[in-house]
Amino acid sequence: MLEEFKKFLITGNVVDMAVGFIFGAAFATVIKSLVSNIIMPPIGLLMGGVDFSSLFIALDGKEYASLASLDAAGAPAIKLGVFVNDVISFTILGFVMFMMVKAYNKLKAQEAVTEPAAPTTKVCPECAMEIPLAAHMCPHCRSIQ
Repeated sequence: MLEEFKKFLITGNVVDMAVGFIFGAAFATVIKSLVSNIIMPPIGLLMGGVDFSSLFIALDGKEYASLASLDAAGAPAIKLGVFVNDVISFTILGFVMFMMVKAYNKLKAQEAVTEPAAPTTKVCPECAMEIPLAAHMCPHCRSIQ
């Protein structure tokens, strides 16, 4: 069983999967930054200067000036803005991954379409039987090629 596990770990699929997870995590960080720092500020400005990341509902009934002060107090809250940012990040990440998989499948399909293999046989002009290209005499009718 240990030998099988070792074989499983050193196969290319596990390494490819690990690289995919690492790049996926890094890519998710970039997308989250894109949403939080580039996309949401203009949307908030268009909606009257709302900073979505700071939208929350404190569940203890007290008022907090910011999300940082809420977190510092350790108060329970429904963090609507963080959720909205995460939903937008997920949507963008899903769309980008869809486009990447679509491009990969297109490249894979193009790669699968290869030229037909070179012929290895020819047709004897006397008896119309297939013979190897290198044949100098047809084994069926004994004609010289």
